[in-house]
Amino acid sequence: MIEIGTPPPDFTLLTDEGKSLTLSDQVGKRVVLYFFPKADTPG
Repeated sequence: MIEIGTPPPDFTLLTDEGKSLTLSDQVGKRVVLYFFPKADTPG
C-alpha cells in the first residue's frame, strides 16, 4: 500500500493509441489515471 505523500513507483503502460507512456517522463505535468472496471472492458 502506498501512503499519501509517497511518490508512486515508476511504471510504463500503453495508451489507448498504442503508444508507450512512462510515469517518470511526465515529471512537471499533471497526470490522471483512470482504471476501468473489468465489466466495462470489451471481451
